[in-house]
Amino acid sequence: MNWSLSFEPLLSWPLTAAIALPLAALAVAGIALRRRAAWIRAAAFAALMAALVNPVMLDEERDPVKSVVAVVVDRSQSQDIGERSAQSDAALEELRARLARFPQFELRVAEAGRGDSADERVETRLFGALQGLLADVPPTRVAGSILITDGQVHDIPDSAAKGGVSAPVHALITGAAGETDRRIRFEQAPRFGIAGKPLAMTYRVTATDDTRETAEVTVRVNGELVSVERAPAGSEMPLDIVVPHAGRNIVELEIKPAEGEITAINNRAIALVDGIRENLRVLLVSGEPHAGERTWRNLLKSDASVDLVHFTILRPPEKQDGTPINELSLIAFPTRELFVEKIDDFDLIIFDRYQHRDVLPVLYYDYIAQYVENGGALLVAAGPEYAGEQSIANTPLIPALPALPTGQVLDTAFYPRLTEIGQRHPVTRGLDGAETNPPQWSRWFRQIAVRDATGEAVMKGTGENPLLLLKRVGEGRVAMLLSDQGWLWARGFEGGGPHVQLYRHIAHWLMREPELEEERLTASGRGMMLEVTRQTMADEAGSATVITPSGETRQIALAQSAPGRFTGALETDEIGLYQVANGDLATLAHVGPVNAPEFAETVSTTALLEPLAKETGGSVRRIEGSGGLPGIVPVRAGAPASARDWIGLRTTSESILKSVDRIPLFAGFLGLGALLLALGAMWYREGR
Repeated sequence: MNWSLSFEPLLSWPLTAAIALPLAALAVAGIALRRRAAWIRAAAFAALMAALVNPVMLDEERDPVKSVVAVVVDRSQSQDIGERSAQSDAALEELRARLARFPQFELRVAEAGRGDSADERVETRLFGALQGLLADVPPTRVAGSILITDGQVHDIPDSAAKGGVSAPVHALITGAAGETDRRIRFEQAPRFGIAGKPLAMTYRVTATDDTRETAEVTVRVNGELVSVERAPAGSEMPLDIVVPHAGRNIVELEIKPAEGEITAINNRAIALVDGIRENLRVLLVSGEPHAGERTWRNLLKSDASVDLVHFTILRPPEKQDGTPINELSLIAFPTRELFVEKIDDFDLIIFDRYQHRDVLPVLYYDYIAQYVENGGALLVAAGPEYAGEQSIANTPLIPALPALPTGQVLDTAFYPRLTEIGQRHPVTRGLDGAETNPPQWSRWFRQIAVRDATGEAVMKGTGENPLLLLKRVGEGRVAMLLSDQGWLWARGFEGGGPHVQLYRHIAHWLMREPELEEERLTASGRGMMLEVTRQTMADEAGSATVITPSGETRQIALAQSAPGRFTGALETDEIGLYQVANGDLATLAHVGPVNAPEFAETVSTTALLEPLAKETGGSVRRIEGSGGLPGIVPVRAGAPASARDWIGLRTTSESILKSVDRIPLFAGFLGLGALLLALGAMWYREGR
């Protein structure tokens, strides 16, 4: 029972004071002047004021409030090293059992470091989890905090005040004293590089024991061995690699584990380099001015990565009008320079409605065929000239052509459509408007009939005649568009069509853009999800085999997400480099943050948490080799909270009010009698 006195005045305190002050003055004056019955009068005034302020005795029934003990368990990936995870589990169970013996403590447990996203796993953040546990607890009710960790914590506040820590912080450190580890990291790793050009980088090998021994560093780019370097520990070393191709490239450095190392997970460093193509050189040769010529030119000129060289044959050799050569303002077609001396400088050659009219010597067509055979790219945009006697199909270029003309020009209206192969091929797959029949495109009105087609027909025109053929010739590629009516789409005739999308895909496929390869396997990390994409012309892709950073082999089923495109995903909790294979294709992908701080330091330590623990009166001690967990002792606020073999948890003096009993002292007959007695005594004494 807790008795206390309270006042519940009948009048407001200002009005009560206004009455009390004159009465007090009269009582004091009477006593000072030694008036008759002055003390009785003062007692009567006091009884009157006691009745006005209405004193009440309160009897409160209270229950004590439990103090909150917060336990945060480090579940970051560095805790998987050795026996750390088992030590953490055993320590947590022991703490639960010991704290259960103390009814004055409430236990709250949180695990940190096993989030769903890479941002949550990039660092070990225990104090964020601690603040979440105690967000609804007043500081006076916090008994203390216990952290079970390897000591590598990345969000330790600079001081207890800045971290909002008001109770003792105790840390139980997993791992063992004297651990050693080596690691490798990139010091300078540019994010971008020019495809096919050298890229300068630097790296450093470090060791916890400060040795200067030399490590053997294996350098791989996109999984292929590039070189083996020798690097002394502690020194920044230069590294030059050649960026293999445009798009994502993975540069990997690896050192062999040293004797006694606790882990090899940080013996590998990754740098992601996006390759950028240098300007591509394209040669566009138009046989004569026509409506579609500007369509090709505008498309190529709009691409900042393309250097375009364009010639239009305005005056063929057979045109003789008597004009002296020195009076002509036309630029002579530099055939030898383009097709003999500098032909290999071009990434793509386009013949737009070109016909053989002795502008090019016959031998030069053989040079062009060899250019394609050796890895060049050729696009033939055919018009009626391709079906005539002066067709380039009647030249030594024949081995590079995917089809030969029949001599017939089909002048009929038709809708360009995708073939079954074209629906899966990356060049034509997903063209805007292709999903309906007929497609939501305008019609074309002319097509060149061909025979002996050897390439892949990805589009067809009137009837089942091929409209767009793609072919690989030796190391090179050839595309043939058998109509010169694409400009109708560019002009918006009958709503137009996806000419930019189609033309750009054709050109980029010819120039080996990785995204447009028919058979391609890619993988990427999104958060802690590994996503795999397989492009194939086959009906099924099967499953992808994945080797995780820890060496575990897993399978990912690939399901069709679009014609010719199969995807799958794997949710994981491992940060690192994954090897993915499907059929005869293989690729690499990095999941999680690159070179995460979680693995920058893996040796367990007591040094990082000691300043904060000391400031709050807590302690830091290792679990291993200390005879087990320390004892738990309840302590009062302000008392020492740690000693050699025990840790203190603070108890609170707060309680919860359950009920209150009220006893008014001047209520009812008791108050009335006391008041009448005081007034009557005053009247009696003054009346004598």
